[in-house]
Amino acid sequence: MATDNGPSASYPVVAPRGDLDTDTLGPLTTELDAAAARHPVVILDASGITFSDSSFLRLVLLTHRRTELRIAAAPPAVARLFQLISVDAMLHLYPTLDAARAA
Repeated sequence: MATDNGPSASYPVVAPRGDLDTDTLGPLTTELDAAAARHPVVILDASGITFSDSSFLRLVLLTHRRTELRIAAAPPAVARLFQLISVDAMLHLYPTLDAARAA
């Protein structure tokens, strides 16, 4: 887990890579749970996600309820998933990691 060195240096950045589904979500779940337990804001750098399904969406929503989850740089497929389920209006979505850090 990487953190910013700027004004929001205490906010962890979780940056998963690859496909996120029921079979591969375990490590991300552990990392987000730990970050949410210790920080009022957690940044999810989604730029490295190549695939996500409803299990990822569920994890995002659960984390969003526990902390201020800022989602940065969601690839088109991830952004489309949020739009299809109509949660894009309630989530904190940012076009870049820098924008999420600065918010």
